[in-house]
Amino acid sequence: MTGTGFEKAPARDRKRFPGISSRAYEHPADRSALVALRKLTGFDTVFKALSGLLPERSLRLLFLSDSVRVGETQFPHLHAMLLDACYILDLEKVPQMYVQQDPKPNAMCIGLDEPIIVVTTGLVELLDEEEMRAVVGHEVGHALSGHSVYRTILLFLTNLALKVSWIPLGNVAIMGIVTALREWFRKSELSADRAGLLVGQDVHASMRGLMKLAGGNHLHEMNVDAFLAQAEEYEQGGDLRDSVLKILNMLPRTHPFTTVRAAELKKWSQSRDHQRIMDGHYPRREEDKDTSVTDSFRQSAAHYADSVRTSKDPLMKLVGDIAGGTADLGGKLRDRFTGAGSGTGSGTGGAPGTGGSSEDGGKGGATEQG
Repeated sequence: MTGTGFEKAPARDRKRFPGISSRAYEHPADRSALVALRKLTGFDTVFKALSGLLPERSLRLLFLSDSVRVGETQFPHLHAMLLDACYILDLEKVPQMYVQQDPKPNAMCIGLDEPIIVVTTGLVELLDEEEMRAVVGHEVGHALSGHSVYRTILLFLTNLALKVSWIPLGNVAIMGIVTALREWFRKSELSADRAGLLVGQDVHASMRGLMKLAGGNHLHEMNVDAFLAQAEEYEQGGDLRDSVLKILNMLPRTHPFTTVRAAELKKWSQSRDHQRIMDGHYPRREEDKDTSVTDSFRQSAAHYADSVRTSKDPLMKLVGDIAGGTADLGGKLRDRFTGAGSGTGSGTGGAPGTGGSSEDGGKGGATEQG
């Protein structure tokens, strides 16, 4: 995948995934949060009650009255893409889709009872057919995962935070929830990028779309390898000050940075998990009710631990070094007080006070762990 441009993918048969569960493509952090929410007793009841407070009906009327509803007679090529995406991901109820006049490229999936998809004219004009197919698949992935519910809540809370900003500490409390939801939101974008790839089944088109979101319709001036190299430089560059600035830059955002999304999607496209899905081996919706919250959290924790361990970011490397040093210190303390790892015959000779054997035992323990 080198060079400065890409050819449009030829007509081809794409695979379909009957009964696929959203767990198949969800990012570990996104999946664990969703499984936990779905398992909460009365969760659906609470949010249906909350829907009376949320401006969902107002949003639907707004799009119906001031945007163009996609269908057989309006934006038929987008309608065909929507039907195709729902067919591939086996989403039985096709969401309504609207095109909104806005020069800024954007798309979203919102709604509590029934998700609706909105794409801007800026996005429609920016992307070619295969790039747009990946975006529509991205939004259908949000619908299949149930993301639209939490996105609507985030939208509501963000607007509420602005209205109560004059109340002492009121904004602080709401923004705490908003910050947590934004962290989930960013992970949900990585999940939906994967869904878009499953629908389009053209990683080149997905990369092109992300590059255009970053640099506009100038593919002849861009290079995908150089674009991915930016993500590598962003991750590993700078010192601890830059790491803190990265966090501060990220906090107000709802989406991960574009180069990071491209790198994450490229990595997943080459993973065993992706290949298994393409081979027809994936979790089914009928199994969702048996999903373990504990297992999902364990997978999420393992993902974060692996991210810290392999990250090239200076702050993450420091965290990993501290964690590793703490574990090593803990092992030495354990050996010191239990006699584990000491030399042969040290059952009684490894007690404190026999400096040589105790010190040797500590070294032995450290070597064993290493």
